[in-house]
Amino acid sequence: MDEMLARIQRQAIAQSIRVTQHAQKEMDEEEITLDEVLAAIFGGQILEDYPEHRRGSCCLLYGRTLSGRPLHIVCTTAQPLLIIITVYEPIPPKWVSSTQRREE
Repeated sequence: MDEMLARIQRQAIAQSIRVTQHAQKEMDEEEITLDEVLAAIFGGQILEDYPEHRRGSCCLLYGRTLSGRPLHIVCTTAQPLLIIITVYEPIPPKWVSSTQRREE
């Protein structure tokens, strides 16, 4: 997963990015800027990998903004363009912590 994260970070640095309408809506609702998303990607880690996702290979990435705000970013992992599918702040009840999903 290290190579996958490195590829995502390279795409972000090159600003080879597309934000879906869904992700933009989530960002607007939670007042998350693209700069915050990029900061979270640069210092991020992959929590979950979804190689067989119906929309194509993607992953759940966790990172923090420069101000320390935790973010989850779902993005593509095998496209020439980094597609940000959704962005949100991990909060209860779905998340026990920023990196631990609540058991069903």
